[in-house]
Amino acid sequence: MIVTDTRLQVMWNRLLAVVEEQAQVLIRTAFSPIVRECGDISAGIFDFQGRMLAQAVTGTPGHINTMAAAVHHLRDCFPVQEMKPGDIYMTNDPWIASGHLNDFLLLMPVFFGGNVVGFTSCTSHLVDLGGLGMGPEGADIFDEGLLIPPCKLVSEGQLNDLLLNIVKANSREPIANEGDIYALIACCEAGSKRLITMMEEFGVESLDALATYIIETSRQGTIDAISELPNGTWHSALRVDGYDEPIELRASLAISNDHILLDFSGSDGCVSKGINVPLNYAAAYSVFALRCIIGPDIPNNAGSLEPFRVTGPKGCILNAQPPAPVAMRHTLGQMTPDLVYGCLTQALPDAVPAEGASCMYDLPLRHVAEVADRGDQQFALELVFNGGTGARPALDGLSATAFPSGVWGSQIEPTEATAPVLFHRRELRQDSGGAGKQRGGLGQRIEVSSATGQDFLVFLSVERIQNPAKGRHGGKDGAKGRIRIGENGPDLPGKGELRVKNGETLVFETPGGGGFGAPCDRTPEDIDFDIRNGLISKAAAKTVYGAKQ
Repeated sequence: MIVTDTRLQVMWNRLLAVVEEQAQVLIRTAFSPIVRECGDISAGIFDFQGRMLAQAVTGTPGHINTMAAAVHHLRDCFPVQEMKPGDIYMTNDPWIASGHLNDFLLLMPVFFGGNVVGFTSCTSHLVDLGGLGMGPEGADIFDEGLLIPPCKLVSEGQLNDLLLNIVKANSREPIANEGDIYALIACCEAGSKRLITMMEEFGVESLDALATYIIETSRQGTIDAISELPNGTWHSALRVDGYDEPIELRASLAISNDHILLDFSGSDGCVSKGINVPLNYAAAYSVFALRCIIGPDIPNNAGSLEPFRVTGPKGCILNAQPPAPVAMRHTLGQMTPDLVYGCLTQALPDAVPAEGASCMYDLPLRHVAEVADRGDQQFALELVFNGGTGARPALDGLSATAFPSGVWGSQIEPTEATAPVLFHRRELRQDSGGAGKQRGGLGQRIEVSSATGQDFLVFLSVERIQNPAKGRHGGKDGAKGRIRIGENGPDLPGKGELRVKNGETLVFETPGGGGFGAPCDRTPEDIDFDIRNGLISKAAAKTVYGAKQ
């Protein structure tokens, strides 16, 4: 059969529909709210060589781009000739999968005509894996929970019950973990079934021609986009809050005719707390940030990822080595786009947004140790809330929106139904977006307390408490984040374990994004719109923007 480019393009589009269906299966069958409500997942289709052909739009770069590399590793661990229909492989090794123990990655070979023709894969976040739990307090990876090396989860359709029981026995939420693992299995199976159906409909026995078309088309399109950039090397530094003291992140960005090299040399070394970042995770978000500017219309796959290379000296905080603690690797890993954009804005000054809140306000909650003695509810839950994005060259930043993670904010009603907490307020923070010709996105204010009279723990690991999102080209900084107990309580540090007692209210305010361009250049119409909608106050309009009242 002659396979034309038009036919291949139709098949490519079908693959994109298949992976999105995969993602929806995972979301709709998951138990954990961070998956079900926030979309903290990835799903993808890979060819026989383990190259990513398509990924679901639903998902996070930290899961998607690490998955693209992890499949190669798992494929090498398990010889293809020994694989059987119905086999599924799994790991949560942070240096293979997605940077910390809570993310489980599954891989399933797809058989067609008795042969392996490709793979389906997916990743999602499990809420609790024992140890000290989701927080930065671990001294090494062994403090942080259960590490599962690459292994077979399902053998010819038969679940490895012993492995599942080990996972459940090492969790404060065994039922949720079991349900989430079943959801991951269903995701792989759905992708495999739809891929086989597609091959039958199009009458193809192999994905080779389609894979070559997808990867080469995407790779060449990305190289063409890179070739339009100025060649050179640019450097930037980003100061972040850190745990006990600030941390300096550094990067150099070298643009050549056909590839881009990002290097983290000069960044501070690893610390004793779990905010260190494996390179696979730092690279995932850094490359995503670059691809948002360079060839953003080209689908994300092995071809479009290939021209981007990321390095960093072993032992720096963006290339943590085992057994470093990495539970909260997203805290700094999600700051890397701002670091990268500090380089890229020097080459493309009119194309790069201002800094944003960036690090999502991920708030793991858990019952206190003595809960069993008092008969209170045991629970482990992870909340996600977001700050404002940086203003863009021609548009305002987005308020209470996750960039770069893309994780949706936790919903109030499902959270209150899952855990013994009560929300009193959730609203945008007026004047928190950095002033500019284009205004930064606003952060939000959230107030939460115990709903049943029992104390609960919060494991804080957030950024932008000390170092706000910087404006660009004359734009002002966004508001810093704030955490405290009660309206008049002292400001608390952004990292560490916090006990919220019965009768107390946890108040946290997420950061705003930086502004772009001089505030005096903002149009009167935009200022009036912001005042009418409560985004900026009349006082700020007058004193910051110079508006005439």
